[in-house]
Amino acid sequence: MNKVMSRTPHPRPRHRPPTRHDTRRPSPGPRRTSTDSRTAAATRTARPQPPRTAPQEPARPTRPTDLFADRLVAVLSGQRPVHWMLRHTAGRAYDELARLAADGPLRTRGTRPVVRDIGYYVAGEGALEVFARIAAGSRLRALAFRLERGADLRWRCTAVETGPRPTP
Repeated sequence: MNKVMSRTPHPRPRHRPPTRHDTRRPSPGPRRTSTDSRTAAATRTARPQPPRTAPQEPARPTRPTDLFADRLVAVLSGQRPVHWMLRHTAGRAYDELARLAADGPLRTRGTRPVVRDIGYYVAGEGALEVFARIAAGSRLRALAFRLERGADLRWRCTAVETGPRPTP
C-alpha cells in the first residue's frame, strides 16, 4: 500500500504573523535566474571589481580638547544655541558662555570660523587648560577654556574666555 502525504507546504514560516513586514532586516539580494556554471562565471568576470587600497589605519579617538573647541566655536559664532552646551558645562561656565554668546565674538559675515590651532596645559589630575586659535577669513581670534573631569569620568567645561574684541 502506498501512502500519499497530502500536507501542502506553507508559503510563510509559522513563527511570524502573515501581515508582518519587518523593515529592520535588509532585503535579500538579487535572485539568480540561472544555475549554469558558465553563466555564473561570466557574470562574475563581467562585474567591475572595486579598486584595492591599502588597509586604513584605525581612526584615533577625538580628544576632548578638540571636541570642546569645536562645540564652543559653534556656540560663539551663532551656529548653535547656548543651551546646546548646558550639559557640557559646570559651575559658572554656562553663565560666562551665555554672556559671551550674546556679544557674538566669533560671528562673521561670509566664512565660518574654524579652529586653526589648539594646545593645552595639564593643570592637575583631571584638569586641562586649553587655548585655541580661531580663524574666520583673514581674522584670527583667541579662545581659552578649562576642562575638568568629573566623578562620572565625563569632561565638562568650567571656564570660557575669548580675547579682547578688536577695535574697528
